[in-house]
Amino acid sequence: MANAELFQGDIALISGANKGIGYEIARGLGAKKIQVLAGARDEARGQAAVEKLKAEGIDACFIRLDVTVPETIERAAAWIEKEFGRLDILVNNAGISYFDPKPSGADLNKVREIYGTNVFGAMELTQAMLPLLRKSRHGRIVNVSSHLGSLTFASQADSPTSQLLLLGYNTSKSALNSMTIQFANELKDTPIKVNAICPGYCATDLNGNSGPRTAAQGAVAAIQYATIGDDGPTGGYFSDEGRVPW
Repeated sequence: MANAELFQGDIALISGANKGIGYEIARGLGAKKIQVLAGARDEARGQAAVEKLKAEGIDACFIRLDVTVPETIERAAAWIEKEFGRLDILVNNAGISYFDPKPSGADLNKVREIYGTNVFGAMELTQAMLPLLRKSRHGRIVNVSSHLGSLTFASQADSPTSQLLLLGYNTSKSALNSMTIQFANELKDTPIKVNAICPGYCATDLNGNSGPRTAAQGAVAAIQYATIGDDGPTGGYFSDEGRVPW
């Protein structure tokens, strides 16, 4: 499905690219000779990440991007339009979590905050970048979800997912999955492909670095579906091992 040469010279924007899985996605795409636009809220951390990427020979630049602040999204879209005239790959990676004691005791203000980044931030960034993606020969949108967003897993009594009662995070990823299908359906008659990916349980700041997988391992599926060929799927939910049940 993938054709590395097809994407050489392409432009990729990754939100939350200064660390963890986002950084490794940027690194992996950059290794494929794709121009990396590393989006991050914090300029110092974002610039530091870009310098690390450049030290590996990756063509990267920093974009100030806070998906909860519309002005930064608008400025990013205007800058990309001016500098490149198009966008080929968008990776909605920025995400936050809050460890609720249980759904009945969850702080709904925290839940709203999670949705602001994980759902509405991804929606707004996608809407803003879609005109630029339409100018690409083969636009790709990848939404970084989680196995915790799978309703199938959550509804199975013997599944570990059913034991992790994170009202804000889990439901936000389910919503992101639904968003993936919505955009894929709208864009089904265009060259743009939209997929959700599951990185697995990776050791990142999001979970106190408790996961058994590395951030680099978690980035594999995102890199794969950001560079799928024209014969690849759209509107799907995948890990690096294949399809994940909705």
